[in-house]
Amino acid sequence: MKPALLALAGGALLPFAFAPFGYALVALLSLALLFRIWLNASPLQAAAYGYLFGLGQFGVGVSWVFVSMHEYGGSDVVSAAGLTTVFVAYLSLFPALAGWLGVRFGGGAVLGRVLLLFPAVWVVTEWLRGWLFSGFPWLQIGYSQTDTGLRSIAPVLGVFGVGWLLAVLAGLVLSAWLLGRRGRRFALLAAAAVLVGSTQFAQVRWTQPAGDPIRVTLLQGNVPQDRKWLPEAKAATLQMYVDMTRQHWDSRLIVWPETAVPAFYQQVAESFMAPLEAEAREHGVDLLVGVPYYESQGDRYYNAVVALGSKPGRYFKRHLVPFGEFLPLRPMLGFILDLLQIPLSDFTSGEPRQSLLHAAGYPLVTSICYEDIFGQESLVGLPEGAYLVNVTNDAWFGDSFAPHQHWQKARMRAIEAGRYMLRATNTGVTGIIDAGGKPVAVAPMFQREALTGMLQPMAGATPYTWWGDWPAVGLCAGIIGICLVRRRRKGLRPLPGGEGI
Repeated sequence: MKPALLALAGGALLPFAFAPFGYALVALLSLALLFRIWLNASPLQAAAYGYLFGLGQFGVGVSWVFVSMHEYGGSDVVSAAGLTTVFVAYLSLFPALAGWLGVRFGGGAVLGRVLLLFPAVWVVTEWLRGWLFSGFPWLQIGYSQTDTGLRSIAPVLGVFGVGWLLAVLAGLVLSAWLLGRRGRRFALLAAAAVLVGSTQFAQVRWTQPAGDPIRVTLLQGNVPQDRKWLPEAKAATLQMYVDMTRQHWDSRLIVWPETAVPAFYQQVAESFMAPLEAEAREHGVDLLVGVPYYESQGDRYYNAVVALGSKPGRYFKRHLVPFGEFLPLRPMLGFILDLLQIPLSDFTSGEPRQSLLHAAGYPLVTSICYEDIFGQESLVGLPEGAYLVNVTNDAWFGDSFAPHQHWQKARMRAIEAGRYMLRATNTGVTGIIDAGGKPVAVAPMFQREALTGMLQPMAGATPYTWWGDWPAVGLCAGIIGICLVRRRRKGLRPLPGGEGI
């Protein structure tokens, strides 16, 4: 039972490497522990240990799913707990797959397995989890390094490249423990080389300022989720946002959160939007407003951001939240709608490529809610876009890990793109992130706040902007392929831990 308990404990500790805790070293040690357990395992045992690791990792790290379902989705305790358990059980299949692949395709020297194969299978299965069945790329290990030197590799290889280097470092730490004195020296020197080499990328400026800084204001309405869609609260909510906007006509751009307007755009276009846009133009200010948008042709509605001011436009959310904004496999899973009472839970996704919105004199890349957790998809519109804007409503998750973890992902998007990120939310985290992923200004959570700061438009492109995730994922897939071919040619069998060093 010892390896099983260690795997479960190692997985449960991993979320503490992410926000809001930020103990980045924990990710290194957790992976090193898991790799050590895999060395002693058969393929099926490795899958079981990986599954236990995943139960700990996601059982702790995405526990906020229960909060969303029970406290804000209207589900009873038993149903919310049951659905959360099923979700965690599903996510745990990916670390299990990594364990099976790592041992099944392994064999030979331990050094090769812990430095090449195990990091590769971990990254490939994380990538698989990020797109299969709409994708859920939460707690990918690269995000844990947004405040370490490894983040410098993100503009080149993205979050998967950062995760791969972290996994290689975990293998080097394990090698230093397993190997003799000479091997230990090699492992430590190699680890130092990886750290020093990756930080050298921090000296490279992939993007550069485009014009003067712009004064911007981000609105955080802090509207309670249980009142957001009440008809009797609509007028007060709209007036609150208007009052906050009028106090900041000295800004060039004002951003409202996701679905800040609790009504379809068409319902308030003439009575509310038109006068607001006219007033904004009088002051030379552009507005980005989150609002549901209805199209009578086809009877479809969208989660949208509309630009009001000098150059009107609209953006429709492309990547919808399963079970929150649409129901996958509706004939089989329709009963879930009876358990979850979520308003507007049947959105239509926008076109994959849409014209960029323009505000404050520049084109921008827009994302809504958890669209900004998908690195590859966030590249659409770059390098044309001069900055990034994300509007979201993380009130669904209360005071849990989720808003902080989401904020960390937004920071990674800024690093990968070499662009400032403006993030306006209903309850937090609302803030301005610079092109290096560092917070410039952050509003306190769960307070009504108008956060004002400076935005620097950027030009140019990072390598990641051009090639996305493919080099990092392709490298790892290539390593797995080489190991598979090698096994078939030599007929290698998995070796017990410690042999073949």
